[in-house]
Amino acid sequence: MGMSERRSVLAAFKNDPGIKVILMSLKAGGEGLNLQEASHVLILEPWWNPQVEAQAIQRAHRIGQRRAVTAIRFITKGTIEERMLELQEKKQLIFDGAVDSNAGSLSQLTQDDMRFLFGGGGR
Repeated sequence: MGMSERRSVLAAFKNDPGIKVILMSLKAGGEGLNLQEASHVLILEPWWNPQVEAQAIQRAHRIGQRRAVTAIRFITKGTIEERMLELQEKKQLIFDGAVDSNAGSLSQLTQDDMRFLFGGGGR
């Protein structure tokens, strides 16, 4: 979608009460947007990096938001999405341990988890 069309669609979503839904990819919704008009965020395409999803969800959590925001992630059972979710959880534990100095988070990771996350084989 070109920039002028994108601006037009976003303006319509923000200003036209008859438009209830806007669909966008994580890539399009992940940066440079303020969507305080949204009250529901549905993630239909999980991403390997959990911060990409968090950033997209946070587009609705902005100054000026007047409603509660509900975010739902859809994960299809028996697909690579389950593996992606597991990887996201492991990455979050590393982030929590490294950035937040949460030793309890790091202690939940096994040697196999560390090998998997840092490319040393495993699983």
